[in-house]
Parts: sequence; structure tokens; C-alpha cells
Amino acid sequence: MSGHSKWSTIKRKKGAIDAKRGKLFTKLIKEITVSASTGGSDPEANPRLRSAIQNARGMNMPKDTIQRAISRADKDNSSFMELTFEGMLPFGIGVVVDCLTDNRNRTVGNVRAIFNKRGGNLGTNGSLSFMFERKGVISLPKANMDPDEFELEMIDAGVDEIEMEEDTFMITTPMEEFHNVQKKLQEMGLEPESAGLQRIPNDTITLSLEHSLQIMRIIEEFEDDDDVQSVWHNLEVTDEVSAALDN
Repeated sequence: MSGHSKWSTIKRKKGAIDAKRGKLFTKLIKEITVSASTGGSDPEANPRLRSAIQNARGMNMPKDTIQRAISRADKDNSSFMELTFEGMLPFGIGVVVDCLTDNRNRTVGNVRAIFNKRGGNLGTNGSLSFMFERKGVISLPKANMDPDEFELEMIDAGVDEIEMEEDTFMITTPMEEFHNVQKKLQEMGLEPESAGLQRIPNDTITLSLEHSLQIMRIIEEFEDDDDVQSVWHNLEVTDEVSAALDN
């Protein structure tokens, strides 16, 4: 995981994916169900559901599991709500925690407890809006395509940036162009590995290895909560930090 690109600073470390696959599947299933509940069960007419399905496929979730999650939207009477928490962690690191929960009090209590226990400060909604920008981020296998022609097509579709990471295009779009770019990829017959709106830090902070690992342990503590869907931060995850996390 390279620290030179913005998107890489908020990626989950690779080694954690297999170890936490069950918990990750639970979060993906919840997102699929909520997306289908709020926008309908047709992915073609529901961009959020389409992104959720793409992300589940990217994690090799079985098709029948995805379909059950969609079907559950019609049967599940539980009322999930979306909550976002913003605050500061030690060493000036900003963090935004996105949640899906059926129990507001439980989630507020759990998130606040982590901030308090780890020396952070929970702020008010919008207090860190200056630190992050909402953008679409799409991961697309390179496959058999001409990179130059592909980049021209994507520029015409409204993307901000295209980066190559090994055999994968990482495409960044303005939030308002995200679904248009997804539609363009679909018209081109291209299937992303993952796609979603992310909170990209405007600037990142580089810390010592010791302090970086301390922050990443707090990030993982948030992620381990069943109500937490995503955690965004402005820590620069350097190659050194990435290697230490994978060990």
C-alpha cells in the first residue's frame, strides 16, 4: 500500500481482509439491504445498490448471498439509520466514522467510548468538513484495453484523476459525476472491482512509525464495531507503516 496517492491512505490493510472476512461480509450485506430498502431492488435504477453489489463481488461474496441480502430488504422490518461522527485523534489526526445502525444510543455510546478511551475528542457534525472532500473512487482491472484511449474516455466522462496501481486503474471522480462515470463504464462493458463515495483527505499528516501504528490501532478499534461501516482519516500511510501493519 503506497502512501503517495490520496486513496491509498484510507484503504484497509490487505492482511486484515481475510482475517476479518466474516465481519466484512456482514457490513457489505447490511449496505446491500439498506440500499435496496431505500432505493429499490433494481441495481440499474439504484446506483447505491449497484455500487454495494460491485463491492461485494470484489470481495468474492457468493451470488446467492448477495441476492438474499437484496430480498431481505422486503422482509426486514428493522429500521437502520445512517450516523456520521467526526472527531480528532491524538497527534492531530482527523477521523470520520460512518455507521449504519438500528440502535442510535448503542452506536453513539460505543463510538464516544473509543474517542474517550484513546485520547481523542468527538466533535460536532461538519466540524471536519474542511479536512475531507467527498469523491467517487472506482477500482477497475486493467484487462485488455489501451490505457491512453481509456483515459481519454474517462476524462470525457468527467473523472478527476486516474492512477495505475499494479494491474488496476484507480479512478477518482467528483461526487456529482460518480454515477455518470459508473454508467459510462457499464456502456463500455467494464465491471469495476469496487466503487463508492469516499471521504478523501485534502492533506495528510505523516507521523513516526510508532505514532502511526498507535493511530491505526484506534482505526481498527472503530472498524471492529458492528455498527461502523467505514472509517476515514488523514494519516499518511507510508510504505514503512504498511509493511509494519502486514507483519
